[in-house]
Amino acid sequence: QVQLVESGGGLVQAGGSLRLSCAASGRIGSIKAMGWYRQAPGNERKLVAIITSGSSTTYADSVKGRFTISRDSAKSTVYLQMNNLKPEDTAVYYCNLNNYYANYWGQGTQVTVSS
Repeated sequence: QVQLVESGGGLVQAGGSLRLSCAASGRIGSIKAMGWYRQAPGNERKLVAIITSGSSTTYADSVKGRFTISRDSAKSTVYLQMNNLKPEDTAVYYCNLNNYYANYWGQGTQVTVSS
């Protein structure tokens, strides 16, 4: 079974930066894609960015040009570099891994951006 552990969240001022990390372990198998989603209180969980096994990337329009997703295959780790953070980026950020058999989620890491 796959386990995902996120880290790197915190409290920053608008315009600041954070780098999130997600380390995968267990029976990962063949990865289809890994990604980051976020959820604010009272809202649905939304896609932020994904990176496929072929290293193609997709970003939500709201984060294009500010966030960058990357992966270190050797370490089974995915990253999300977040620059020029805005208050509307405040949410719990969740790491996701899809290995064709199941969709796995981390426990989430809180990102809070003050105005």
